[in-house]
Amino acid sequence: MNLRLLKDKWAGRLMRWMTIASGLIVFVMAAGLYIRSRPILQIKSIGELLFSSSWHPLKKEFGLFPFIVGSIWVTGVAVIIAVPLCLLTAIYLSEYAPRIIREWTKPLIDLLAGIPSVVYGVWGILVIVPLIKNYIAPAFGTFSSGYSVLAAGIVLAIMVFPIIIHVCLEVIRTVPREIRDASLSLGATKWQTIKHIVLRKAMPGIIAAVVLGLSRAFGETMAVLMVTGNASNIPTSFLVPARTLPATIAAELGEASYGGLHFKALFALGIVLFFFTILINMTVAYIRNRERK
Repeated sequence: MNLRLLKDKWAGRLMRWMTIASGLIVFVMAAGLYIRSRPILQIKSIGELLFSSSWHPLKKEFGLFPFIVGSIWVTGVAVIIAVPLCLLTAIYLSEYAPRIIREWTKPLIDLLAGIPSVVYGVWGILVIVPLIKNYIAPAFGTFSSGYSVLAAGIVLAIMVFPIIIHVCLEVIRTVPREIRDASLSLGATKWQTIKHIVLRKAMPGIIAAVVLGLSRAFGETMAVLMVTGNASNIPTSFLVPARTLPATIAAELGEASYGGLHFKALFALGIVLFFFTILINMTVAYIRNRERK
């Protein structure tokens, strides 16, 4: 009896320390990024790094603003495309689709989640880039090489489809059947029940699904690097090239001299990316908690 209680006590302590260690990883990552980028932060002010648009490592100019704006543009386009499509897909699969369609659709969505990001990038170059160059840009009366914010947004939207669809689908299906039946018995149509009852009840989970997709889109590297055009300029349209924070780190870290200012500046980019990720998660967590209340 005593041995069993002792094992239970030590198991509880072990799980508690493992939980604490998992939480500390975030602070260890933040500390490592800060230590690596501290030399550049001592030379350049935070305002100069964040709001300067000049990125010329050979001239010791490290303005991060174009990459911040590029990340926001690309992620914003991806979310605008993905969220409505994913939400409507989840509603259809949960409320309208026959069982056989659900059984055939879920494996296909899972397949999208397992495709490597570089394959998405190659597909974007072969399909999305020519589509934008030959059809979408002329429709707006302008020229585009196809490598653009829109190309990256479309590729990213497809990449986050599985995450948002699966979470939304599970959340919608957890809404009690009795609530639906009560609404229908009062004379509401099926769509009115979904719109005013089911979606409102599932809104905290839907917001969580969106933030998961947003975090994935904001941190994606390889596929974005392949289709954005890799231009360190501030995008003024979704048809122009750009470059994101993760893509800049991936493209230049291997070329930067170890320990040099360029190397330190890329770690400063990592701090900005880390901060934005935390800010997105905290903001959406706050909105989700308000919706629950």
